[in-house]
Amino acid sequence: MILAIDYLTISRMNTKSLNSESAENSSSPDERQRRWRLMLGGGAADGVGCTLATADLGMDRCLEHLYDAERSGDLSGSAPKVARWLGDIRRYFPNSVVRVLQKDALDRHGLQRLLLEPEMLAAVEPDVHLVATLLALRGVMPNKVRDTARQVVHQVVTDLERKLANPLRQAITGSLNRAARNRRPRHNEIDWHRTIRANLRHYQPTYRTVIPATRIGFGRRAAALRDIILCVDQSGSMAASVVYAGIMAAVMASIRSVHTSLVVFDTAVVDLSEQLADPVEVLFATQLGGGTDIEQALGYCQGQVRTPSETILVLISDLYEGGDRKQLLKRAASLIAAGVNLIVLLALSDQGAPAYDHSIADALAGMGAPAFACTPDQFPDLMAAAIARRDLAQWAAAQGIVTAGRVT
Repeated sequence: MILAIDYLTISRMNTKSLNSESAENSSSPDERQRRWRLMLGGGAADGVGCTLATADLGMDRCLEHLYDAERSGDLSGSAPKVARWLGDIRRYFPNSVVRVLQKDALDRHGLQRLLLEPEMLAAVEPDVHLVATLLALRGVMPNKVRDTARQVVHQVVTDLERKLANPLRQAITGSLNRAARNRRPRHNEIDWHRTIRANLRHYQPTYRTVIPATRIGFGRRAAALRDIILCVDQSGSMAASVVYAGIMAAVMASIRSVHTSLVVFDTAVVDLSEQLADPVEVLFATQLGGGTDIEQALGYCQGQVRTPSETILVLISDLYEGGDRKQLLKRAASLIAAGVNLIVLLALSDQGAPAYDHSIADALAGMGAPAFACTPDQFPDLMAAAIARRDLAQWAAAQGIVTAGRVT
């Protein structure tokens, strides 16, 4: 129950069901008693003799079922009970807190099996962690649940695409346009807006026209100017990163000026590039869990490189190699020596600092492949920096990101 302190604080700030007068007067003795009562529970040993209002009682029951198992028993006792609990937490807490409570319920009470019931799945607040759980469970998922699970995954993917697609497209296309600017364009390649702005000083009043002494063009607009390969570790610890990477790859695949590939791996390598038109299908094609052979995955990606100097290879992995570590470093060195821009993301998620193999990360950083964690919101700017060939270690430092091999 003590873990509920932060949730109660947040919910009191965001939930309209609480008494506004008591929220304003948080320093009063009654309000302090109320808060302690919610934190400690109502048993004889830890109660404070405070009577809760109706809304507070509902909140207290939700927290008791989750964090006070000795008094209340297991949440997984019956499906209707859990359904009511899921509905109650959505009533009493804001969405950000609901997601935390659901995740704790999955971790503490093993509710994964209940997600195999469509009624339960429909009651859960969709988020990235739920999607990862569903992807891990799909092998044992009965037919009656699959349609509901797909709807949940589709909702999360749609929400994330709405949030991330425009920043990613703008960052990449803007960086490519600057990189591809052509000072000797053919007639059909001229960027007339930029050309006119650059030549306004050559305006001829007599002829009422601008002399285009300097012409600015778009360059090879029809061709892909960069090859981007996302190589994603699909071991269980990387679940959230797999979800975000699949969505990012699908968005980038819609940008004609880059050629995007998505490769996922455990001890086997699967190329999902042909499925990027449908990010939901991409996610359902992943296999969360299993071992890790990073060297084999990099070897496959190396075979897909067409023009090394124009290729950005993003390895998304915690670097816990199950195969040959020496061969992994040798493979990475070969890619870098060929001119491939190798970037190592230890996580692509918003879960905080990840656990990873520090020795491999430091070795890769020493070769010139920066290794750091990245949030989904930072990813568009990262790709823009990579396309512009900026120093990514400096970029990370400017973002406040600690890179592997860096002394803090």
